[in-house]
Amino acid sequence: MQLEIGKIYEGKVKNITQYGAFIDINGGGTGMVHISEISNSFVNEIREFLTENQEVKVKVIGINDAGKVSLSIKKAMDNPPPKNDHQHNYNHNRSNNQNQKRDDRQKQNVWEPKKTTPSSEMSFEDMMTKFKQNSEEKMCELKRSTDRKNRTRRK
Repeated sequence: MQLEIGKIYEGKVKNITQYGAFIDINGGGTGMVHISEISNSFVNEIREFLTENQEVKVKVIGINDAGKVSLSIKKAMDNPPPKNDHQHNYNHNRSNNQNQKRDDRQKQNVWEPKKTTPSSEMSFEDMMTKFKQNSEEKMCELKRSTDRKNRTRRK
């Protein structure tokens, strides 16, 4: 079978190295998933996410001139199957508390707009008041953060 870039295939983990994992694609040869393509979260130890002989879904992200196939597990997960599909858990239920805490800290530093009423339903004055309030809150947070950092440097 000829592999196509962008397609998702079923495969089985054959070998795990410190920089990635080699996957046998059903009927399509072998490709490699680099450590950066295993999960959307930080991967320090590949064996926390994959085990040998584990079945996985992979997306072909590249094939070089020598015929080496580059695969991605995390990009194959971007297209989730229907809820009734019994998909393998790529994290292999091994995410420990440290990884969860790290993910939580990263999420806290990401700005997301608050879900509110559409601006078409608000008057201009209401939008300006809300904007001013949000700006003042952000400025206070920044000032507190800067003050904390300055205090720790003085010690």
